Amino acid sequence: MTAEAAAARLVEFDDSGLETWCDEERFEVTPERIAEYAAATNDPIEAHRTGQAAAPVFAIVPVFEAMMMPVIDVAPIDIFGRVVHGEQDFHFHRAILPGDRLVSRAKATGYTSRSNGTAITILVECRTEEGELVNEQYLTAFFRNIDAGKTVGTPAPAHKFDESLRVRDPVAVVAQHVDLDQTYRYAPASGDPVPLHLDEQVAKDAGLPGIIAHGLCTMAFASWAVLTEVAGSDVYRLRRCAVRFAKMVFPGDDLETRIWQVGSENGVSTYAFETMRGDDVVLSDGLAEIED
Repeated sequence: MTAEAAAARLVEFDDSGLETWCDEERFEVTPERIAEYAAATNDPIEAHRTGQAAAPVFAIVPVFEAMMMPVIDVAPIDIFGRVVHGEQDFHFHRAILPGDRLVSRAKATGYTSRSNGTAITILVECRTEEGELVNEQYLTAFFRNIDAGKTVGTPAPAHKFDESLRVRDPVAVVAQHVDLDQTYRYAPASGDPVPLHLDEQVAKDAGLPGIIAHGLCTMAFASWAVLTEVAGSDVYRLRRCAVRFAKMVFPGDDLETRIWQVGSENGVSTYAFETMRGDDVVLSDGLAEIED
């Protein structure tokens, strides 16, 4: 038994915090912020880089303040040192555009206790001030080696990779590189100032070899790989994009995003994807749904 496993403990979560919307957060989208995010994620798509339409994972920026609030209502504050971002699943109703005035809210829908920890599912809604639904997001906050003792409520929708796809070659393979200054560009563009991504000493004090890349930055890399290879670089066609954050990524890493076509139904094609660093899967269970 490892030291971390030995430290695992039973913790009571607060079920009264489930299904309770947090206070609304407001965000005004500018073309400059859209362009800054595209540049910070090495996005090659012209519409994103010129601020005409936001890249898919930009959708996290307007909701960043709201998305973790419900976790505090369910999990005890003293275990937050064990939390990691487990999965992210975007459901798009339309692209985010410059001039949008967005209103976001979030709630915890349930939690799942597993042998290696407990995952809380958060649902985030992002609408315009007029009430138009722009996107819904499911994220999981995973508490390593914490046992909530039970499973309660509604989990996030599934997006498991079908291993039988590996019998055929992917339809596209995209080579990507994480720049040495990537985290310093991504932090202000995304509004995520967590020191693990910016301060070498803080990262080492946390037991890491050095600063780590933002998981959502890696997801942004994968999303533009999917758009450029199978969606004609057209963000308006993307209906869903989901991943599981499988391993940490570091500045200087060389990555490769591999894409398989799963099928097509009712005018929507489904693709599975994963992002690799050598033989390591860093983004797993990738799923994209694209209008034909």
